[in-house]
Amino acid sequence: MSLLAATTSSYPLLPKPNQPSTSYTSWSCCRPVVSTSVPSLPISHRRHNFMASVAFNPSGNFDLSLTDEDEEDKSQVTPPMPPTEGRFEIVVDTENIQRLDLSPLFRISGIKSLAEADPKELLEQTVGFTLNYTREDPYDPRELSEFPDIRLWFVRLDATYPWLPVVLDWRAGELARYAAMVVPHQMSMRMGVVFNPEALELFVMKKVFIVYSWLKEQNVPKPKLKTSDMARMLGFRFGDELFDLIDAHSVDPS
Repeated sequence: MSLLAATTSSYPLLPKPNQPSTSYTSWSCCRPVVSTSVPSLPISHRRHNFMASVAFNPSGNFDLSLTDEDEEDKSQVTPPMPPTEGRFEIVVDTENIQRLDLSPLFRISGIKSLAEADPKELLEQTVGFTLNYTREDPYDPRELSEFPDIRLWFVRLDATYPWLPVVLDWRAGELARYAAMVVPHQMSMRMGVVFNPEALELFVMKKVFIVYSWLKEQNVPKPKLKTSDMARMLGFRFGDELFDLIDAHSVDPS
């Protein structure tokens, strides 16, 4: 099951009546896209005229791509890719959320705990979330990424396991959902998830620094490529020059 699968259905917020269409123009927007697989990202991230698009449906499945196509070309959305077969599933319920309890990360089927798992095994099989969250109001139209208590749980998770994004099930949209939990955004029925571009940029840069160092510490092959692939899934591209700078000025966090 996917991260946004919940005990009640979750639908995008309807835009306010007479709301001007320009209210989202300063945000990087994520709109429905037509895709049956993870597409290539042929261009570099641009601060202006950049659009990271995410195919969205109420069950929480995403398929991330980079596009400059018009809204009219996005009227039909194909079913997103299902979760990777055999992935490690982290099941989180309402009580875990309310208590800021990270114990589900020690009850993952197939491994003793997330922290003690073999990094290569995590990267190969990937990790996903099942979020069984019960709304106090069953008619609450907010997305799960808009609930403050859920977002706070993920903020604590991100602080405890900052390398986690690199092992998520990207093809099933887990990286996009994770970003929505910890990066400021708005919801638009027309555009879907609308990220604050500067916040997304800072999030990606921080994860690049953390993930690249973690992959090297774990002796994972081709850490530059894996880190770059993660960034590209969120619409950013980095050359080897960045990683060369990190290597030339490495620091010991201890």
